[in-house]
Amino acid sequence: MTTVSDIYKNAGVSVAQTGTTKETGVQTIDQAGFLKLMTTQLQYQDPFSPMDNNQMVQQMATFTQLENSTQGNKYLQNISDAMTGQRLSDAASWIGKSMLVKSEIATPDRAGTYAGEITLTEDTQGAALDLVDMEGHTVKTIDLGAQKAGAVGFYWDGKDTEGNVVGGAPLQVKVRGATVSQTATWASIAAVQSPASGTDAKLITPLGNFTPADALRLG
Repeated sequence: MTTVSDIYKNAGVSVAQTGTTKETGVQTIDQAGFLKLMTTQLQYQDPFSPMDNNQMVQQMATFTQLENSTQGNKYLQNISDAMTGQRLSDAASWIGKSMLVKSEIATPDRAGTYAGEITLTEDTQGAALDLVDMEGHTVKTIDLGAQKAGAVGFYWDGKDTEGNVVGGAPLQVKVRGATVSQTATWASIAAVQSPASGTDAKLITPLGNFTPADALRLG
């Protein structure tokens, strides 16, 4: 009696073993192997019960669709890998620069400078911005004066009136005399973390990790 294994052997088809258990295994063949197998099946078919032509055509069509789907998935994966690599390359060029991100915490850059931007919901006749340490002490007060609604930038060199450095630690941004819809601060980009497949690179800053999409502006 001719077995399936005999047909594979006579067709000269090499079968790859992709996974095994104690009882069964999963086997795969390529398109060329499939055609050889079909030809050999025709040679060894029972003359009193020949293969149905429609069934054979349907099997070939199904195999072709699966083959095309597999190749398409591989192509899309290659594109995804290339795009991920490009994102990482682009993000790596940001190292050493600063990015403006939504945060109520300000950290100093290499020069010891604190900077950021608040967004006022309406005009104000006089507002002030306090930089407060983790113990609740106000380290610096910046007089903003009268301001129109919208974005207002702030800056502090980290020194007191006598030129002594008093900054250095993360400080909380608090606004008095105005209503703020958004607070953002500048953070230095120290490193870039390689992304997982299909995800954005991670930008490492003193404020935490961000993606390039989190940057309101790049400086």
